[in-house]
Amino acid sequence: MPKEKVTIKDVARVAGVSTQTVSRVLNDRSDVSAETRAHVQQVIAALGYSPNIFARSLSRGRSNTLGVVGHGLVYYGSSSVLTGIENKADELGFSLILSLIDRVEPSRVESILYDLLSRRVEGIIWAVPADVNTSGWLAEKLSKIQTPIVYINKEQNGSDFVSALDNRLGGRLAAEHLVKQGYQRIGTITGPGGWWEAQERLAGWRKVVAEADYSDVDSLIVEGDWNPPSGDVGLHTLLDRDPEIDAVFISNDQMAVGALQAARRLGLNIPEDLGIVGFDDIPEAAYFYPSLTTIRQDTHKLGAMAVNQISTLIQTQQAGEILEPDISWLEPRLIVRKSSVRKGK
Repeated sequence: MPKEKVTIKDVARVAGVSTQTVSRVLNDRSDVSAETRAHVQQVIAALGYSPNIFARSLSRGRSNTLGVVGHGLVYYGSSSVLTGIENKADELGFSLILSLIDRVEPSRVESILYDLLSRRVEGIIWAVPADVNTSGWLAEKLSKIQTPIVYINKEQNGSDFVSALDNRLGGRLAAEHLVKQGYQRIGTITGPGGWWEAQERLAGWRKVVAEADYSDVDSLIVEGDWNPPSGDVGLHTLLDRDPEIDAVFISNDQMAVGALQAARRLGLNIPEDLGIVGFDDIPEAAYFYPSLTTIRQDTHKLGAMAVNQISTLIQTQQAGEILEPDISWLEPRLIVRKSSVRKGK
């Protein structure tokens, strides 16, 4: 069989598995057994199948270009995702057209989509934070596009293909860690309420405090804006409401910086008087004083996952095949440092 004619369907047929299983192996998904993964990889090698589409693009009149719509490069997670996208796209032979969107409104979205489609992008990676205030009309608009789309960090709806960090698990890991350290009343400073990531991290925290049977849970929640000053103000607000709070889960490390400063001004010893856990594990987190316990999200890998996913979608579409809508999950990790560890624990 000529190498250029090998498709995902060919691999699935020879391996005796579904095209969805082959897609999961190509995307390095964890929900494939080691035996199946090894078998599919052997078939891929034997058939000479490769997700790198660069060599075939010229003869088929393809642009070999992906459109990437991003937002909020001042935030560590967003910029790291885009770096992961760029590196993986280069590896697979794609070029990128990056469009940054500062406001998600109909006219701006239409302008960006028109530009990308007029430049014949083969797929679009939508790396804009999911906002509950815009999700309805935005989903309707994007659903009308025939070009494959992969979303980063949003709830999966209908026919969506999504690459996402398990933010809810991250919030739960943070709160569970504080409980195990012996903290009795754990507050939280969330990200903006409209962001899907903020809602999911809050939901993880809520699950743990519900199991601890806290009273007046809503008084333990303050909304921030991802920036250090809101962490500073947020900690003051929480302690004014409830002086019994002895630990705080903060939805990103930048707000945690502000909270650490506020705690010092209030004369609180960390972690003895107040435990703090952040989220992101930015490079500076290990050098805060005290060093910051946080939830590590491999945003670089998340970007790479999205490129793998869109590459698979493009190839299956061109082969006349269909993949079932799917969400690829990336699991976060708890990184324990001094800001949350009590002596003897």
